[in-house]
Amino acid sequence: MDIYRIETIDKLTADPYVGRGIIAGLSEDGKNAVAAYFIMGRSANSRNRVFAEHDGAVFTEPFDPSKVEDPSLIIYAALRTVGKKLIVTNGDQTDTVVEGIKLGSDFSGALRTREFEPDAPNLTPRISAELDFSESFGYKMSILKSEDEKGSACARYTFEYSPIPGLGHFIHTYVGDGNPLPTFQGEPERVKIPSDIDSFTQDIWQSLDQDNKISLLVRYTDIETGKILQKIVNKYQK
Repeated sequence: MDIYRIETIDKLTADPYVGRGIIAGLSEDGKNAVAAYFIMGRSANSRNRVFAEHDGAVFTEPFDPSKVEDPSLIIYAALRTVGKKLIVTNGDQTDTVVEGIKLGSDFSGALRTREFEPDAPNLTPRISAELDFSESFGYKMSILKSEDEKGSACARYTFEYSPIPGLGHFIHTYVGDGNPLPTFQGEPERVKIPSDIDSFTQDIWQSLDQDNKISLLVRYTDIETGKILQKIVNKYQK
């Protein structure tokens, strides 16, 4: 087994249901910090969503508000900036991290106040990423997951990376379909990141299961100039 192997995104999303996923890393040309986030859904409530941008932040919103059953775990800010940091998560811990940093804490410290989602029997992990432009670009990823099938305690893992051109790290909530859903195991997977945002967006979107994919966000940030390129793809269009 080659532990340094870098896979294409289609090989890492071969399972029909990997849930929600975050990718962070550096484009192949070394110019852009890259963040991507996608959501999938099995239930009508989970599938009734789109991504929408407001004032530089990206939110999940209901596609049809009249069909919303429980907004507590499906409606949230998926991406926000705070100072020179970009925060991407799969839940309302985005706001937890942003507020924590404003109060003098940091990415890991803020997430110590949170745990996995209260959606037994799945106990879905909370996954998060921070892209830091404060000095030289660097990024971190986190997963908060249950230590057992009962949700008795929370395990908290943080991974910190020095960027390498063309290399990204990919973390997702599940490792296939099931009931309950099997939780992600191990450290984030290594994934190739091309220089072109359009090709990467297309690669991710096409690799996701046609029935279960819902929305995708991809952001490239030029490290030198700060220029942002962003793509949002929604299965359902308002």
